[in-house]
Amino acid sequence: MKSLKGPGIFLAQFMGDNEPFNNLDSIARYMANLGYKGIQLPTWDARVIDLQQAADSKTYCDELKGKLADIGVEITELSTHLQSQLVAVHPAYAPMFDGFGPAELAGKPADQQAWAVNQMMLAAKASQNLGLTSHVCFTGALLWPFMYPWPQRPAGLVETGFAELGKRWKPILDAFDNAGVNVGYELHPGEDVHDGVTFELFLKAVGDHPRAGINYDPSHFVLQCLDYLEFIDIYHERIFAFHVKDAEFNPTGRQGVYGGFQGWVERAGRFRSLGDGQVDFAGIFSKMAQYNYDGWAVLEWECAIKHPEQGAAEGAPFIQNHMIRVTERAFDDFAGSGADEAFNKKVLGL
Repeated sequence: MKSLKGPGIFLAQFMGDNEPFNNLDSIARYMANLGYKGIQLPTWDARVIDLQQAADSKTYCDELKGKLADIGVEITELSTHLQSQLVAVHPAYAPMFDGFGPAELAGKPADQQAWAVNQMMLAAKASQNLGLTSHVCFTGALLWPFMYPWPQRPAGLVETGFAELGKRWKPILDAFDNAGVNVGYELHPGEDVHDGVTFELFLKAVGDHPRAGINYDPSHFVLQCLDYLEFIDIYHERIFAFHVKDAEFNPTGRQGVYGGFQGWVERAGRFRSLGDGQVDFAGIFSKMAQYNYDGWAVLEWECAIKHPEQGAAEGAPFIQNHMIRVTERAFDDFAGSGADEAFNKKVLGL
């Protein structure tokens, strides 16, 4: 069996305008001092990484890795969550996603999509130059407005939507394949690929592409009332990345999974800091060890109640305490008979 790596932390939710959160050197030192060994980089933030330069220059990547190694951390994965969202956007959501791309492309969906695809191609090459083996992102969504079948969906709508989604992603996945990098899609509400069934539809649409996988995040499954432990049993071969994020679902007589248009604090389902929610992380880390997941365990911090600095400080030891050093032998080896084939036949009376 293999052991996973960690603790890691996704920097996106911690970047800010003030020290130590406003540049890569200082935030990397801050996280290293908290006990994190890996950092996941949001590639849309130029303070963290120049994606174009990382794709163009191995020297730039080597220098970046060396600087981080001196601080005591390494890059777990690159993230293109914002850019990848623009690979597929339904027109109903287009104005709200304008901020995910360059300001000059606002209101130009075709140009935004072309930019997003190019960003993904750059991320593939940058990941290769950095020596990474996994990448994390979203699929985008064409069908999300029709998630609930009322009014009735036209026959074939879902099939057409996933066929188009697959058409857009297939060249990107080929680029990641050429770079030797897996793509872990975060299965997330608002994305067409948000659970196991939709992941299977997407896999079919991209021809079971070997690089198409999952960024496993149990928090989104708690909010969907999905069995997130059995999910690992079913899809472990396609889990390429792991966001360690907690959540809770407390339905009432007034609201359930849809949340009643409430803010995050008032919702029945909400994200929490590690240990404050309902996720069975002992079960998850055991499953990951059972199925030989050897990637990173990366904290993605989102909580409507707790301060992010407290969440980050508590997150590293929480992950470390759940990490399993897998055994190299069976627990009852001491009682073994050391038998050979002849002895086995004797035992069986053969």
